[in-house]
Amino acid sequence: MASHRSPREDMLTAIPSLRAFAISLCGDVDQADDLVQETLHRALANIDSFQPGTNMPAWLITILRNLFYTNYRRRRREVEDGEGRYAATLKSQPEQESRVEFEELRTALSKLSADQREALILVGASGFSCEEAAKICGCAPGTIKSRVNRARTRLATLMSVHGAEDFGPDFVTRAILSDNSPR
Repeated sequence: MASHRSPREDMLTAIPSLRAFAISLCGDVDQADDLVQETLHRALANIDSFQPGTNMPAWLITILRNLFYTNYRRRRREVEDGEGRYAATLKSQPEQESRVEFEELRTALSKLSADQREALILVGASGFSCEEAAKICGCAPGTIKSRVNRARTRLATLMSVHGAEDFGPDFVTRAILSDNSPR
């Protein structure tokens, strides 16, 4: 039997059952109320797609259910950070600064002797130990350590770097200039 009420009246009549269904899905009254509100908003925005004479509550429940599962899938991929502590740790450094630093590093590297540059790239940027780099270069590990140390000192001078705070977040630059590489 077709209803003689307007779609708006049918929506208002369906709110208690929408809310009960939303609470059963969410388990939280506030989230359920938000879900019902979003459902009604979507229904009103898409009222032209509703077929008059069909079951309005079923149409609304379908919208609500689809919204719930869409939000559920989205929340599973999100990190809970209500107080913003995690977000405060995230930083996105400007790319242009890294590019400028990389170009400065490249220019400074070109001013090193070939043996210092080779040792520094093997140990600092490629992550080889001094022993591994020594085997590659055909020399003693102490020679590699000495070359890396002299190369880092020379690079720091060429790039006017006195500490980690003097250069940006570029991984390659930090790896080459830091003294935290494997020995």
